[in-house]
Amino acid sequence: MSIRLHKPICFNSSCSSQSRFAIEERGHVASNEFLRTHNEQRRTVNEVALVWNVTLASYAQQYAEAQRDLHGCALEHSNGPYGENLFWSGSPSAPPAAAVEDWVAEKEFYDFESNTCVQGHGCGHYTQVVWRDTLRLGCASVVCNDDMGTFIICSYDPPGNFIGQRPF
Repeated sequence: MSIRLHKPICFNSSCSSQSRFAIEERGHVASNEFLRTHNEQRRTVNEVALVWNVTLASYAQQYAEAQRDLHGCALEHSNGPYGENLFWSGSPSAPPAAAVEDWVAEKEFYDFESNTCVQGHGCGHYTQVVWRDTLRLGCASVVCNDDMGTFIICSYDPPGNFIGQRPF
């Protein structure tokens, strides 16, 4: 896996196999944490659990790295084919759960009766997390240049947040 929560220990084949394993293990832990925190929220609205998708994770990783390298971790959407949530933290070691908790905090601004966000507040990050038709998830995390924070992206397939449709 190529998902990183912290700066990698090594980048090349001259590194010890133990160092490379530590990087891969952190990526596995991150993917599990992204998936677990998403699925905990989906259970609260009786939606099916998401499954991890390496294609989505690869897409997210490539976009996160490009945002870091070319745009200083700016919170700009990829406008790609997937649903998407973005997160930035001033900490270079923000865990996956911090992003999901931030998105889910918008739950209080979603009005189920009117199927809208409370005026003056956003709720689209939350509705994407729990969107009924979404089945697959892939996320990535990069440390921004000069340790200036963490950029996290999660990609969702099929995407959600269609006007006029309810998330669950």
